[in-house]
Amino acid sequence: MIDIVSGVLDVASATPSRTALIAPDGTPVSYGTLRERVLTIAHALSSEAAGSGDLEFGVLFAVRPGPDAVAMALGAVAAGGTLVLADPGLAPEVFAGRMALTRPRWVLSESLLYLLSGPLKGLARRRGLSLPALRDPFPHARHLYTGRWLPGVPRGALRLGGLPAVQAMPRVHDHAAVVAFTSGTTEQPKGVVHTRRSLSEGLRLFSTAVSLGPEDVVHTDQFILGLPALIAGATWSMRGRGDYAEELAARRATHAFSVPVQLHELLSRTPALPDTLRCLLLGAAPAPPAVLRKAMAAAPRARVLSVYAMTEALPIAIATAEEKLATTEGDLLGAPLPGVGVRVADDGELFVGGPHLARGYLGHEPLTELPTGDLVRLDGEGRLVLLGRKKDMILRDGVNIYPGLYEPAIAALPGVHEAAIVGLPDQETGDEEVVLALTTTTGYDERSLRRALPELVDAAALPDRVVTLPELPRKGRSDKLDRAAIRTMVAR
Repeated sequence: MIDIVSGVLDVASATPSRTALIAPDGTPVSYGTLRERVLTIAHALSSEAAGSGDLEFGVLFAVRPGPDAVAMALGAVAAGGTLVLADPGLAPEVFAGRMALTRPRWVLSESLLYLLSGPLKGLARRRGLSLPALRDPFPHARHLYTGRWLPGVPRGALRLGGLPAVQAMPRVHDHAAVVAFTSGTTEQPKGVVHTRRSLSEGLRLFSTAVSLGPEDVVHTDQFILGLPALIAGATWSMRGRGDYAEELAARRATHAFSVPVQLHELLSRTPALPDTLRCLLLGAAPAPPAVLRKAMAAAPRARVLSVYAMTEALPIAIATAEEKLATTEGDLLGAPLPGVGVRVADDGELFVGGPHLARGYLGHEPLTELPTGDLVRLDGEGRLVLLGRKKDMILRDGVNIYPGLYEPAIAALPGVHEAAIVGLPDQETGDEEVVLALTTTTGYDERSLRRALPELVDAAALPDRVVTLPELPRKGRSDKLDRAAIRTMVAR
């Protein structure tokens, strides 16, 4: 098993002078420096834990992407810590509910975030930044911060730059490593618990699917892609605030990751990506045909891959852009990756299992397999094809309509950028009106669209109405379509 901590430390011991990280501002950090920071942080946290008798403990984590975030995350996990991510914008009662469940003994953050969540909290809110109270998340929590001291940093907090350097290797054992909250209220927060082993198995799957070596440069702000790069001895380039294509070129990136909607916006401004790019990964949300074509045109020498994954199971399947564009019925997800177990229930819902599966949800029984909520079919080559979300299924005249079966083909029509099919319930009949919502580009013609639809959409699923919108609303960090908002926008 590739371990998320020892894998990085082993590479660092063998090649200490190689560049491990490129910070968002372009500053390089060597493997030797990263190793020293990880071991120092692990020693500080584990010494405190040993004194209290806790071999495993919660760690509230609020550090912006950068070398310090990588070192602090790895160091905390090495010491036996379970990272609890402090998402911005949480309502105070929701944050309090999460803290009551996870009971963090440590807070790892930045001096600036202590300032903005404390003395300057009012100013931060007026500027649209809402941060949870980091100073006192739970009684008796210890604090480790990075950056220079600022008002709001708790008394007695340890500063990363002031810790004594150590070279002691942390022990390796499986434990809860991350709690990622995906939804929930104060009463029932939903936290996905990944262990050190399940995360390591997810890294192994990515390493198998995406060939990485010491000469590669992986440009991403995602830990699940950055860590495999470090384990392979490659360089993890962390995205900065500059032009995306210029950063890729300046850092000679060979691999890059993007959310489809963000890549579309980037390529609208810069339609070409540097020739150094060999692999462009898209994930976190479905990739419309228009985005796939743009990506292929922008990086003709690169493999364009679409990753299918869930918070509970990272990753599940990967498909090439060419394969996805050649699939006319549904959205091709790809063949399940080696070791990933899949089961399609009688109603079409996909269930997933395997060693990369999260241990379960905080406070609940362990998972043996994950009900994804996605409706799929298996094609003749054993590949998964997405038909839609179970909750998004539309019922009309006794026929089940799966939007995902038709949306990619409609989105590939001339003049169409994105397509979403939603159902509007009729309170009298209980049936649903089927509405096709579109965003369009140059060359769109509704009459041509309507002539084409019978060739793409089964007769029982043809839309009652076609509505064009300036944009399709999205939600969450992954920018997934907000179908509830779309239904509101197209309602009569």
